[in-house]
Amino acid sequence: MRPLTDDETKAVFEKLTKYMGQDVARLLDRKDERHVFRLQKQRVYYLSESQLKSASNVSRDNLVALGTLFGKFTKSGKFHLTIHCLDFVAQYAKYKVWVKANSEMSFLYGHHVTKTGLGKITEGTPQYAGVVVYSLSSVPLGFGLAAQSTSTMANLEPTAIAVLHQADIGEYLRAEQEMN
Repeated sequence: MRPLTDDETKAVFEKLTKYMGQDVARLLDRKDERHVFRLQKQRVYYLSESQLKSASNVSRDNLVALGTLFGKFTKSGKFHLTIHCLDFVAQYAKYKVWVKANSEMSFLYGHHVTKTGLGKITEGTPQYAGVVVYSLSSVPLGFGLAAQSTSTMANLEPTAIAVLHQADIGEYLRAEQEMN
């Protein structure tokens, strides 16, 4: 595991800022212990400094993963968040969307959220802002992008897309099914 370069750090923080706003700094400077981001095989992990010290006893070839996987870099250098960081991002989410029960399963199968499936949305959400998608019982389901701002959402037709799907907790099941 190695520290992120300046360009990699910038890409990670830009993506996290899209969903969390300026609260990204809270991830690193926590009250319990300081945390860091590290890169291993094009994957970015979030871990405490004590975990990092423990990992120094393991050779790089034998180290598979450590901490929480936050995302990965593509071959072209773009950073994509993975669903593993949902619990951390949901704590500080700037914009939130709650979907109705009949749209939960559709979202968990990887589909976009239409206006009819929208329960609530944070007021003042701009178009293409990163949103965390919740069930009506406030269980985080995944990430998305607001397809429209909240001001234009009221004038949309019922079948119009309100939230563009990015990642969801159903990916675990779909990935496991593809392996079998």
